Amino acid sequence: MYSDELDISTPLTIQSDFTEPDFSEDGRDWWEHYHYEVEPGQVLLRIDKYLVERIKGTSRNRVQHAAEAQCIRVNGRPVKSNYRVHPGDIISVVMDRPRYENEIIAQDIPLNIVYEDDDVLVVNKPAGMVVHPGHGNYDGTLVNALAWHFKDNPDYDVTDPRMGLVHRIDKDTSGLLVVAKTPDAKTSLGLQFYHKSTKRQYVALVWGAMKQLDGTIEGNIGRDPRDRLLMAVFSPDGEQGKPAVTHYHTLENLAHVALVQCQLETGRTHQIRVHMRHIGHPLFNDARYGGDKILRGNTSSSYAQFVRHCFDTCPRQALHAKTLGFRHPVTGEQMDFDSEIPPDMASLIERWRQFAAQR
Repeated sequence: MYSDELDISTPLTIQSDFTEPDFSEDGRDWWEHYHYEVEPGQVLLRIDKYLVERIKGTSRNRVQHAAEAQCIRVNGRPVKSNYRVHPGDIISVVMDRPRYENEIIAQDIPLNIVYEDDDVLVVNKPAGMVVHPGHGNYDGTLVNALAWHFKDNPDYDVTDPRMGLVHRIDKDTSGLLVVAKTPDAKTSLGLQFYHKSTKRQYVALVWGAMKQLDGTIEGNIGRDPRDRLLMAVFSPDGEQGKPAVTHYHTLENLAHVALVQCQLETGRTHQIRVHMRHIGHPLFNDARYGGDKILRGNTSSSYAQFVRHCFDTCPRQALHAKTLGFRHPVTGEQMDFDSEIPPDMASLIERWRQFAAQR
């Protein structure tokens, strides 16, 4: 379940220095918000009672809901609220977004709202906007913009994890996101993401013409042991990383690049970026994964100048979350949304179309 019910607005009882996400079988990233090691001599005690005594301002009901949402982990495994703690147990309370260490400041940042009603809001995020406040990005984020948008709505609390963004996209990826305006809406939408019944398609420009026009990439994704800022692909049969599946379809081969449509079966961090690099097709201008260099084509100065102009035209990875579909959490109606490819990426694609046509 994607509903988070713990009140995390109070300081940690025991400070955790975990700032990177953990990875879970359900396709989401998890951030640790609370961390405890059960004391020697601790008598057997239900974990909901144990946590209520230690997390200031929470309730047993909220802890129980968090356990149902698999947000309570003991020694790395989700447990039910009736689990009895043992001395030496390592308890983690995790959530699907980073902890807000600072106050969320409402900022009048324009939002491209595609749809809104009493239960959900669909927004088209521009490239360059961080979704959640975090280290080095405490303002100017989508959450700050949502705080302003909902400032006159007494029922929406931007710091309450039971509502808000249900999923995320990277800072330099543009596209559609859905926001739950009520706890029930977030629970419903979260379950849809969990059961993979949502529809999400991305458009990407990648290096290299696709010889196989359609395909499926399967490979576990986890932190690169050589560089913790990068993700890496591991064997789908191994224990490293978590399972990830990406389906792709080639829309156009354009000389030395290709326009592809990607559909996610899972939602790992940087999934499309790292999966496409894994099969030899890094996203165009993806600096983190090597796509900001000339990887295909000739060595002429005119071609190098053309590619540099392309990098300037779209100064970020060429990836856009184009479509989003889900069932309305209250009415059950199928809701499908489509967004235009943003101008920087559209101009980039057109440049390559003209280049390919001249060949």
